[in-house]
Amino acid sequence: MAWGNPANIITTNLDSGTDSPASARANLKSALDELSAVISGRNTADGVAGLDASSKISATQLPDEINSTAATDLTLDPATGKVKLEEILNLKPQTTAQLNARTDKEAGDVAYCSDGGDDSAGVGCLAVYDGADWRAVQLGGTL
Repeated sequence: MAWGNPANIITTNLDSGTDSPASARANLKSALDELSAVISGRNTADGVAGLDASSKISATQLPDEINSTAATDLTLDPATGKVKLEEILNLKPQTTAQLNARTDKEAGDVAYCSDGGDDSAGVGCLAVYDGADWRAVQLGGTL
């Protein structure tokens, strides 16, 4: 069921004390149908994700991918100031040339550099942007 559509709520026959109740019936019915769509749209496709007993969105309602709008960073801003990942963080590999070509660099950015830059003979490394340059953080020995 699709989420409610406010364009389907018409108040033409409901906004004056002199309006005819008979004329208002169809408008009231349409409004109640939209309310029913909102109630039935919880935890459904094209609806809204409901909250569980702990006021959290259940894992089954979370999307597999979150995309921000064009030219807008996606920001996670927890009240604790800390983002906790329970498993593995995967950074999409980028070359030194790709990292240097970025126009959105900010101090504190972290990336995985696939060619490692000048200091690692082409081996991958972590890279941290210090506000002026990408700095290679060389990887240690094999686990």
